[in-house]
Amino acid sequence: MRRKLRVWWRHLWLDQGDARRALGGSAGLDELTRAVQRCEARHAAQVRLCVEASLPWRYLWRGDAPGVRARSMFAKLGVWDTEANNGVLIYALLADRALEIVADRGVHARVMAGEWDAALSQARQAITAGGGLTQGLIAALEHIATTLEPLYPVLPGGDASNNELPDPPELG
Repeated sequence: MRRKLRVWWRHLWLDQGDARRALGGSAGLDELTRAVQRCEARHAAQVRLCVEASLPWRYLWRGDAPGVRARSMFAKLGVWDTEANNGVLIYALLADRALEIVADRGVHARVMAGEWDAALSQARQAITAGGGLTQGLIAALEHIATTLEPLYPVLPGGDASNNELPDPPELG
């Protein structure tokens, strides 16, 4: 019971402003937007970032893990709705210090699960090395770009993508 109260307390006190501050404010958000654009320029897949400070109460009440919310945000943000089923969501939950990657079925069928674990590991290493959440997300984006380049190549003379998803991070 004590553990549950501590978890709820963390979620109660964090809000969207905390997510913005954790990313370094407007400068950090701009840096992440450019990092998503650089990532998508290397392949024809779509990538989206979502950073939430805390879970909505209904998720806490049910005791849902951050992965449940990540999959929900994957749907809510329309990452599943790309023409080639090639969307990838990187989800961060500050209150639980959780990072998740959710990939659409087209990507999931072509990428081994270990690649997502490696991307998250690089993100965590960057965060613990003092780079903060912004640098951690950039490290994950770099790994994802390297993973997706051979699977979703940019066609010669073509655009890297038609940018079906917004580049700025979604904050919650």
